[in-house]
Amino acid sequence: MAANRRKFLTKAAGVATVAAAAAPAAKAQAKTTKKVFYSNGRKPEKTPLFNGAVGFGNLLFIAGIGAHFEGGIKEHTKHVLDVIEKRLNDCGSSMEKVLKCNVYLNDLKDYKEMNEMFLGRFGAEPPVRTTIAAQGGIPGNSLVEIDVIAYI
Repeated sequence: MAANRRKFLTKAAGVATVAAAAAPAAKAQAKTTKKVFYSNGRKPEKTPLFNGAVGFGNLLFIAGIGAHFEGGIKEHTKHVLDVIEKRLNDCGSSMEKVLKCNVYLNDLKDYKEMNEMFLGRFGAEPPVRTTIAAQGGIPGNSLVEIDVIAYI
């Protein structure tokens, strides 16, 4: 009987230790909230279709950016990367803090030229990246669309 009581008390102490250790992490996570970064600094009157930049904790999610003007893949890629860089900076991040990048090409034949413009834009340690050709094209006749996840 004493052995069972010792076993029970030891197990209970272990559970209490785990719970005490998890409490600060749970408390910190409870304080983490979603933050929307509005392009003009003000929430729109009507609910938008989607938000362009959302933060959660120290993570920042930038929605896909396209280039909606006449031009080639190099001009479109440069424009998109410039807009992404500005949004990152406006939200307190930078190109060097990008962790993940998704590139959507209108046509896979543009892969090489897109890469020429992409190279070096994210610093010495570029993010992980996925590149695909978007079947059916990219909305707004853009030749490329890029979204990123960064940290602040």
